[in-house]
Amino acid sequence: MIRMLSASLLLLSSVVCAAAPRARDVGIPFEGTPGPLNAISDVAGVTVGQVTLIDDLAGGRKLRTGVTAILPRGRASLAAPVFGGWFALNGNGEMTGTTWLEESGQLEGPVLLTNTHSVGVVRDAAIAWRVKQGDADASGYWWSLPVVAETWDGHLNDINGFHVRPEHVERALAGARPGPVEEGNVGGGTGMICHEFKCGIGTASRRIAESGTEYTLGVLVQANYGLRDSLLIAGVPVGQHLRDDRVYSEADPAAGETGSIIIVVATDAPLLPHQLKRLARRAGMGLARMGSSAGNGSGDIFIAFSTANAEALSGRALSQASVLGNDRMDSLFLATVQATEEAITNALIAARDMQGTEGRYARAIDHEALVALLKRYGRYAAAP
Repeated sequence: MIRMLSASLLLLSSVVCAAAPRARDVGIPFEGTPGPLNAISDVAGVTVGQVTLIDDLAGGRKLRTGVTAILPRGRASLAAPVFGGWFALNGNGEMTGTTWLEESGQLEGPVLLTNTHSVGVVRDAAIAWRVKQGDADASGYWWSLPVVAETWDGHLNDINGFHVRPEHVERALAGARPGPVEEGNVGGGTGMICHEFKCGIGTASRRIAESGTEYTLGVLVQANYGLRDSLLIAGVPVGQHLRDDRVYSEADPAAGETGSIIIVVATDAPLLPHQLKRLARRAGMGLARMGSSAGNGSGDIFIAFSTANAEALSGRALSQASVLGNDRMDSLFLATVQATEEAITNALIAARDMQGTEGRYARAIDHEALVALLKRYGRYAAAP
């Protein structure tokens, strides 16, 4: 669906219109069992909405950005919080609302992703959206500290043009749906670059059997980190081989670990806030599988939430919550690592070449060359 809005091209991508290829489609092997969609939306109740902004502006400037919204309980997220926790592997980035999340252990409302210089407008728009949707809370207002996270898209996007507007945030929130999640050059990931390849939004999920119950865990990433040389895919040192069309030259002062990644982990397993912080930490191990060392200039910030225990979060004076024992969490830790690795790889595979502002360019990874490397290293898995 395409509309013209505020002189920019607005792509509403809350559902997949033309499915991009995914990592498994090109024969990349992964461990673990994914859910039916292999997406964060496999966790029941979780919805995702995305608005993609692409336009060519005057003076060689280009608009390549957007907004991604993750609603833990769908529309019910307006009034029904979830238990949550967060973790910064390296803090050269921003995620608003984390002070209260740390204090309360509750995520109240959506998680929103955008570019670095649009965090403020997205945060304010999220508050305004909540105010518009229903009656005030007990304070007489919709007291709100939204969670908004960012990565830098200034290489391809006219980031100082401040093109993200409140209406874009509202459309992402209103368009959030269950079902497949579009990946690559979409939403907040539109202008993002990963290991000097075009990258963006990626997602994956895992099913876990624990203590006789099946749980689902899903991950969504906005990936914009890493240098070419360090890239690993399925353990193969891809970045050591595919060295053409790099974003940075060896002599470029920007050629350092200066990018960022936001990782959102969702599960229906009954976990308390301290356990969700433990889960968020494990996302860093999935990132490490891709070859990242979380350099000084990188903002690697993760958030995890559980959709279980809705009754315990109903606001009653006394409530009871179910909780999975700490000694039963290993399978969830492993699922987080696996799904994070696959979500990042999906973002790389789904992305497409993009020309950005001031003539800059980012190439997508060459699928045929990647397959050849996987075969060379004995890591190719026939596509399903």
